[in-house]
Amino acid sequence: MGSVIIGSGRALPARIVTNDELSEIVDTTDEWIVPRTGIHTRHVAIEETCTDLGTQAALRALGLEEGGWQREAGAIDAASLDMIICPTLTADTHFPSEAARIRERIGATNAVCYDMSCACSGCVYGLSTADLIMAGAAFARLEAARTGGPMRCNDVRRVLVVAAERLSKLVDWEERATCILFGDGAGAVMLEWRDEAEAGAGGADGTAGAAGAAGAAGADAPGILSSYMENTDDVDRTLWCDSAFASREVPFAADGTTAAGTSTTDAPRLAAADAESDPYMRMAGQAVFKFATSAMIRCTEEALTRAGLTTDDVTLFTPHQANERIIRYAAKKMGLPMERFQVIIDHVGNVSGASALIALNEALCEGKLQPGDIACMTAFGGGLTAGSCVIRI
Repeated sequence: MGSVIIGSGRALPARIVTNDELSEIVDTTDEWIVPRTGIHTRHVAIEETCTDLGTQAALRALGLEEGGWQREAGAIDAASLDMIICPTLTADTHFPSEAARIRERIGATNAVCYDMSCACSGCVYGLSTADLIMAGAAFARLEAARTGGPMRCNDVRRVLVVAAERLSKLVDWEERATCILFGDGAGAVMLEWRDEAEAGAGGADGTAGAAGAAGAAGADAPGILSSYMENTDDVDRTLWCDSAFASREVPFAADGTTAAGTSTTDAPRLAAADAESDPYMRMAGQAVFKFATSAMIRCTEEALTRAGLTTDDVTLFTPHQANERIIRYAAKKMGLPMERFQVIIDHVGNVSGASALIALNEALCEGKLQPGDIACMTAFGGGLTAGSCVIRI
């Protein structure tokens, strides 16, 4: 049994911004940016909203729009989705969730939806959460069958994970340290739980396919083989962005009491935080580099250990694209050639939680990953968050 990737998609805004264009608004040059980051261009959303990007990536993952990758021939009915998880920092609205807005656009009328806030680790956290929820539902089905009673939770068999970001809205375009790094875009993965009983017959909709046949092969079945997630307290504000509404005033005195007369000991602290509110993303570059390289190696090794595999078993690594130097440093420490890594940062920049999903989709569409291959996705970001998952395609 397991969570199988049956579709993948990506979406990038039409506007491409070059390093030379950046040099016109901030003190930088192409010669300065490329050696330090590996970035030549990035996409910036001018007309597109976060919902637009997420919707396009989702439709491509479902095979309802050209440009995606599907395990089996034929489009996936959006109404068959049980859940949509959207890792994002830049939802178009606080509520409804970005996932709910995407649900409406694609017609996923039966999907339960919610967003996740875990910065650049959203790809791994989203996939791991979807896998765990579907595994729990599978256990509940078995238990209901054993007892003859009802299921104790939603019967979740298909989950769309779509990370969509407009980081251009969080970037201070006058700060060279951050504005050169980030771009906009979305990546999506369609996951389906395949029970052993379903493996030979195909998926939850009864369609036959390669994944069903592979599922019958047991140990060689496709799916998420393992995952690992962790958090580190960011006490030094290594990677930080204040809430956009943190500095808004409320019509009550911050005198330490509420209307009911109870103590509100957080009031002075909150008032101080409001006074220092900053609407832009801030980053301590060297500290982030140190954390990211360490986390990338540690999380990769932990996830592979949990899967009973080594780096030699991995066909392709599809890491978060924060900085090419981070990927190169980690690859060298692990004794791996760069050819084993899908690097896309040169033309998309850092797209937070969508980066690794975009990298995975490019690898699938380019044929670098075939059914049966092993992919390892590792990410790290604000929170501080980090994680990795191992996937058999």
